[in-house]
Amino acid sequence: MSDAGAGRSLVSRVLATVLAILVLGGVLVAGSIWWNGRQAARQSYDRLLLGAASDIAESIRIQEGRPLVDLPVSAFELLAQAPDDRIYYSVLGPDGRFVTGLDPEQRVAPPARGGGAIRFFDAPLDGEPARFVQLTRRFVERDFSGPVDIVVGQTLRARRAMTRELMLDALLPMAVAGVFLMVIASLVIRSALRPLEALVEDLSGRDPYDLTPMPADRLPRELQVMLGAMNRFMGRLEGQVEAMRTLISDTAHQLRTPVAAIRVHADTAASETDAATRRRALDRLLTRTRSLGTLLDQLLSRALVVHRTDSVPRAPVDLREIALEIMERDDHAVLSPEAELRLEIGEDPVMVRADAFSLGEAGRNLLGNALRHGRPPVSIGATRRGAEAVLWVCDSGPGPDDSVIALLGERFNRSTASREQSTGIGLSIVTAVATAFDGRVEMTRDEHGFCASLVLPAEEETP
Repeated sequence: MSDAGAGRSLVSRVLATVLAILVLGGVLVAGSIWWNGRQAARQSYDRLLLGAASDIAESIRIQEGRPLVDLPVSAFELLAQAPDDRIYYSVLGPDGRFVTGLDPEQRVAPPARGGGAIRFFDAPLDGEPARFVQLTRRFVERDFSGPVDIVVGQTLRARRAMTRELMLDALLPMAVAGVFLMVIASLVIRSALRPLEALVEDLSGRDPYDLTPMPADRLPRELQVMLGAMNRFMGRLEGQVEAMRTLISDTAHQLRTPVAAIRVHADTAASETDAATRRRALDRLLTRTRSLGTLLDQLLSRALVVHRTDSVPRAPVDLREIALEIMERDDHAVLSPEAELRLEIGEDPVMVRADAFSLGEAGRNLLGNALRHGRPPVSIGATRRGAEAVLWVCDSGPGPDDSVIALLGERFNRSTASREQSTGIGLSIVTAVATAFDGRVEMTRDEHGFCASLVLPAEEETP
């Protein structure tokens, strides 16, 4: 698209299209009017020529074996209907002998006989286009037998004038109607685009951080579709902005304490002269450093999960493969090297439609939570339960109290017993994944131990 076309308004584009349609339609209608007017003028003046020729033919009589013509006044009255045209007439005998005419020296050669007693043809008359009719009257008498041809013609000035008048009479009202339609189209288009102007004013007056949906109740259906897509985009953008704000706020809030503790422990280890005290300070410094690393990993993991669940398209995923991948990565060896870990998956696929990376992060956090706070042995697996697919992690411990379970999934929710070992983010990641993929987090306790499960809508296996 050219730069000139890119800056044009929608109103001017629509009006230009309407004008082009009207002009094209006007050209087609004008051509049709010209053709029909020309045909009408030809038929009208051909009838005049034929009437004049018929009057002359009726006036012919045979006298002494020769045709005689008493030219009627009515014939010239008919031809006088075109006062600006030059006329021509001639009467020819059976052998083409000139009987009478307007100018004996000027002969217009009619076409060869055939095709009936009346024949129209075009020929020049003193160098000017003209229209002629040839009428043949046959005589069968005792002293004369044969055809007599009457040729009458006139130039085309009156015909052209009539065609021009018919065109003007039809085109002038059409031109006025076209101008009226352009005015009406301009008013209608501006009225139809007025809601867009209101939207522009609303967006221009908004705060840059205001991403609330715009009302679309009173808008036309076409604009409601556009505004609905815009509102959905603004909702996704608000979610991304909110996730960024949360990440920044959480990072600033959660890093302040461990960084300050690391600084204190480092200063203590550097200034302490007693070896045992320095050793304890270094141990606490190492613990704080590991805790800070875990915190940073989970903060980034949660931010990445929130981003991916909104931007990455969903695809069929087998939860058995997620559980198997978690086992093969062997991350649990770092968290609890001596813990007994079991994988329990069946032969049938457990399919869901989600993001494999996000499901993996959720599964690793479920497993890490069980290894830190549960009792061995710990099991991880995937099962199909009716219309639901479940990725679960179970340990042999009793699990947390019901009051603690009610708060699980909130960010930075930690019990007093695990404050040093937990960041409180793991289950919030699992909750975010469950919410993003229309699922839920389920906590159950039975005689065998405690289970934390990610429950999602099951997807039928693709053949």
